[in-house]
Amino acid sequence: MGFSREETLDGWFAEWEALGELLRSLTPEEWRAPTRCEGWEVRDVAGHAVGVAVDVAAGHPTRSTPDQQAAQWRDHTATELADELDEAIATLRPVAAAIDDQAWEGPSPAPPATMRQGVEALWFGFYVHADDIRVAVGRPSERGPGLRMAVLHVAEVLGNRGWGPADLALEGMGQVAVGSGGDLRVEADPYLFLMVATGRADSAELGLDETVNIFG
Repeated sequence: MGFSREETLDGWFAEWEALGELLRSLTPEEWRAPTRCEGWEVRDVAGHAVGVAVDVAAGHPTRSTPDQQAAQWRDHTATELADELDEAIATLRPVAAAIDDQAWEGPSPAPPATMRQGVEALWFGFYVHADDIRVAVGRPSERGPGLRMAVLHVAEVLGNRGWGPADLALEGMGQVAVGSGGDLRVEADPYLFLMVATGRADSAELGLDETVNIFG
């Protein structure tokens, strides 16, 4: 159901590369389009995401807030941000190649997360923010491995918070346990569940309360 270390690392970089391609494809009008992230245009969402990548590549993954990252990069072009992302990827690939099984479950540069949890969070975050951009400019959402990883990441975060326990019966994904599973059963489209769990859709659509929002 989950991903191996190699699959996760490959998926992480594939998600970042896909965002770079998306940024390069945007028109100047799309770059300034409003998004579902309140008060943010596409360029702000992109600036936050690329700011995360730059900070991670510099070895300081928590040095800037999302608002600081958005402000730092908002006057750059989409191509300039894509170039910055390419540089971050080039810096991090050899670092990722050196991660063995022991390091994978060891501490990350952003404690208390393990290295595995940290990389999964990066994949999740870039999937969601790329989707923010796609939705803002009228392009279809991706429903590949990034969606699966994002749902698995959210399920782990919810379990760690004591939400549930629950079984997520998600179309095309099978059953995902939150915590020990069993007490609550949520039947849903996985994309809709992800949108609800990240505050991008109303939790009432799934008959849930606001505690399912991991950012709430």
